[in-house]
Amino acid sequence: MSHAIGVNTWVWTSPLTDDRLAELAPMVRDRGFDLIELPVEAPGDWNPGRAARLLADLGLSASVVLVMGPGRELVGASAEVVSSTQDYLRHVVDVAAEVGSPVIAGPAYTSVGRTWRMSDAEREAAYAELRDGLGPVVEHALAAGVTVAIEPLNRYETSLINTVEQGLDALDGLPEEGCGLALDVYHMNIEERNIAEAIRFAEDRVAHVQVCANDRGAPGADHLDWKSILGALAEIAYTGPLVIESFTGENATIATAASIWRPLAETQDALAVDGLEFLRGLTS
Repeated sequence: MSHAIGVNTWVWTSPLTDDRLAELAPMVRDRGFDLIELPVEAPGDWNPGRAARLLADLGLSASVVLVMGPGRELVGASAEVVSSTQDYLRHVVDVAAEVGSPVIAGPAYTSVGRTWRMSDAEREAAYAELRDGLGPVVEHALAAGVTVAIEPLNRYETSLINTVEQGLDALDGLPEEGCGLALDVYHMNIEERNIAEAIRFAEDRVAHVQVCANDRGAPGADHLDWKSILGALAEIAYTGPLVIESFTGENATIATAASIWRPLAETQDALAVDGLEFLRGLTS
């Protein structure tokens, strides 16, 4: 199955700005990508109207990712914090609608790096709290024609949702047309016993897919069974993009958050282009 192939601007920069997007988007298009993925780290970092015009001129599609930094919580937080987080997520939905992204993807539940021990009952209560907090955001997304794609993260970055099964449990009861799962093979390689089986288990709740090597480098320069991964996506009839998500080590904040302690490719450009060529070879 042929997929659009995208790349996240985090490969080169953080936070994204209008000026950096104006530099990166033409380069991404010229390298042969179909889509560029745009993080909303803070409202106002970049202008979605300006971005929409730029991408339209270049013939690039967009996807949008949310960022759960310190102070963004939908679980185990004060009403004020939950409300401000909902406001942020609704803003990201509006940005996605403006740039033509069908999804907002990311761990829309707690701040990345927040972990705590839970009994089964406590976990179920946390999931119920998440549904209450996420519900108004999903309603807003439905009205905007956008899907909220919740991303399970590995155990070192969250204790709330690590696996597809947990993600489906957490979303149970929310409208399927307004929310689903964002699958990132980096996290799945750590948490799922079999990535392809986990994809098949998620079935039509898969709303977005991010890809990279098992060490966050270029897809294909690794030990992952990419044929089985893409085969499973074909079995569930996933027709969305495959987006390379990795990170630059040049920004101290993002390098620390993503644990980027060494170069993952000869250059950041090589990481993107080598991954693109590998994925094109498997999907075309």
